[in-house]
Amino acid sequence: MNLFTRLRNVILLGCLAVVAVAGSPSLSDTTQSMFSAHPGKSGLFVLEKGEDALLARAWLGEHATRSIDAQYFIWSNDRIGILASELLLRAADRGVKVRVLVDDLLMDAPSDAMLALAAHPNFEIRIYNPVHKVGVSFPKRILHLLANFKGSNQRMHNKTLIIDGQVAVTGGRNMANEYYDHDQAYNFRDRDALLLGPVVGEVQASFEQFWSSPLAIPVEDLLEGPFHSLKPEQVQAIYASLHAYAQNPANFTPEVREALDHLSERFGLLTEELVWDDIRFLSDVPGKNDSRGLDGSGRLTEELIAVLRKAQHRVTIQSPYLVLSSRGISIFRELIQRGVQVRISTNSLASTDNLQAFSGYQKQRQKLLKMGVQVTEFKPDPAIKKELMDQRRESGKTVPIFSLHAKTLVVDGKTLFIGTFNLDPRSANLNTEVGALVTNDKVAAQVEAAIERDMASENSWDPAKDDPDSFAPLIKRHNLRLWKAMPLRPIL
Repeated sequence: MNLFTRLRNVILLGCLAVVAVAGSPSLSDTTQSMFSAHPGKSGLFVLEKGEDALLARAWLGEHATRSIDAQYFIWSNDRIGILASELLLRAADRGVKVRVLVDDLLMDAPSDAMLALAAHPNFEIRIYNPVHKVGVSFPKRILHLLANFKGSNQRMHNKTLIIDGQVAVTGGRNMANEYYDHDQAYNFRDRDALLLGPVVGEVQASFEQFWSSPLAIPVEDLLEGPFHSLKPEQVQAIYASLHAYAQNPANFTPEVREALDHLSERFGLLTEELVWDDIRFLSDVPGKNDSRGLDGSGRLTEELIAVLRKAQHRVTIQSPYLVLSSRGISIFRELIQRGVQVRISTNSLASTDNLQAFSGYQKQRQKLLKMGVQVTEFKPDPAIKKELMDQRRESGKTVPIFSLHAKTLVVDGKTLFIGTFNLDPRSANLNTEVGALVTNDKVAAQVEAAIERDMASENSWDPAKDDPDSFAPLIKRHNLRLWKAMPLRPIL
């Protein structure tokens, strides 16, 4: 079965809102006709599969005509990160204004590549809160941690992609192999929302606020010396290298190109799949909060708490990390005492990529279960992986671990939040977070059903009955004991 056949209608529809190829409507014509049919409403489409989410981003980037604004917590120097950079470079070459804002903490892109892209007249790169990596020596990093520990830990966890101010994608996925099923050792089960209509203006406003923040520094200012010494021939050599990488079939297969070329054939079905409703984009502000300690909450945290407290029947949550503050425990206890069913899908020790966060969860797991919270822990090799991943890529190789990374809330089967917010102190108090919120029975039921499938016994363990920790490797269990001994809870 080839790639195009395997793609469900979701990707063949969702990313077609920006088709601008010969013989197809322009972006403005396409969106205006849809907006006219749904006045005042925004469109939402859920991207469940990594391959779908990747093709959506590729299609959007290929057909941008005016602007691309990208904001991510992680942009890795791996196959996906390099291909994404090359796609943006080609967009800049055809006159599209490209702006990229990336958090500093986990930045691993080569300095010369970033500077070469920033040298392009249509390409700008800024780094958020650069106190760890870009232009920062190891002694300076230690100094920052000692002088302003909270500030050093306040990261930009936002993930948004905005095309021509018309279409946006937000959700859990960063720009790296493991978020699109392209990693050979570890891949994430994640979720994104593709957005159209008035809500995209809210996404754009949030991006502009972060882009203009004093915390967002142009990469050429951080690397001023290397930038000014960069010669034109060096810049062109880097561009040529990026283009050559993307043209290599080993990196961007002909099957993927063929799938992209044929997406327009399904354009007519787009309006049947999009959900149109009143959609809000929730966003923290740069810096999150100015409290002195490691707490302090944030705008998005308070909005989600307000949504939770309106629950009447059930709350269904999916979060890769589950570390509740005393306030969070009180809120869930209050819900359960009112008769609200609380279900949480999270990672097991065997599937988690974050032992530090899991150590915090393990310390309070029994307390949550005794309270009545129904927790399931995702398996590293769940049955659902066969539907979500491109199995051809793994043939003849070791099957990678499949880890949960989706951040989703469903209340009473009606209200849905898809975004970047983890159920932990870091998301609540330190990192800036974003996401889409909608009250719509159809899409909320669709996503809740997907979470329920992830919670089923073939995909997850029930820690109230099973012993999930026993399935983790011995070395992982040993390392977990070390992390549990450390006082890390406020920054988990």
